[in-house]
Amino acid sequence: MESYLSSQTIKKGLSGNALKIIAIVAMTLAHVSWVLFPGFIHEVIPLSMHIIGHLTAPIMMFFIVEGYHHTHNRKKYLIRLLIFVLISHIPWMLMFANFVVIPGIPSTSVIWPFAMGLLALMIDQRDILPNTKRWQRTALIWVCLIATLPSAWSMPAALTILYMGREYGNFKRQMLSMMGFMVSYAIVYGLLFDLVYGFSYIMVCLAIPLLVIYNGERGKWKGMKWFFYIYYPAHLLILGIIKIFVLHI
Repeated sequence: MESYLSSQTIKKGLSGNALKIIAIVAMTLAHVSWVLFPGFIHEVIPLSMHIIGHLTAPIMMFFIVEGYHHTHNRKKYLIRLLIFVLISHIPWMLMFANFVVIPGIPSTSVIWPFAMGLLALMIDQRDILPNTKRWQRTALIWVCLIATLPSAWSMPAALTILYMGREYGNFKRQMLSMMGFMVSYAIVYGLLFDLVYGFSYIMVCLAIPLLVIYNGERGKWKGMKWFFYIYYPAHLLILGIIKIFVLHI
């Protein structure tokens, strides 16, 4: 089936670059909030900053699936994302050293479940190990999903990428899949950490109107892909240094 988005002839709306800029600004706002308002503070300003920040993950998950379907080399795409995981880990630890999902196991950034979601999708679609049986692929996919547990956004992020990849071409089903997994994440986060902040994750739905007006074009600037790869660990490193060495948090 031809992609719902790529089939659109009207070029009005937001390009991929524009959506990624929105995601970067939203992400930065949320991370700045963790520095200025450490802990789960139930006030309007920090909560609003976090809610805006929740726009980032669904936008980036959506574009990982878009990238999967448009890249010339899916294995290189995966390797690039895994390298990004390694580069981002230490800056993320500086910024979120106290974020622990499973006691005794170091946590890592959201890029890890993004990469595992992509790997699960590649296994599911036979891009990797094409001669395996269905039960073997299912087992490998579950290994990928379980591996995401000690990370931000965790298994629901990987599942979202997997199912949005499966539903590629059906935007409505992609968004329903995303919301189903994000609601489950909101519940678990609320039970493990804070009910109010957990509930705030349901507001990822605010990203849907932005994705609806995606015009299917990348945008004029080809450097946006590399800009995000550089910006993500760089801003975490700067904020982490400020948090530890300036504010002594």
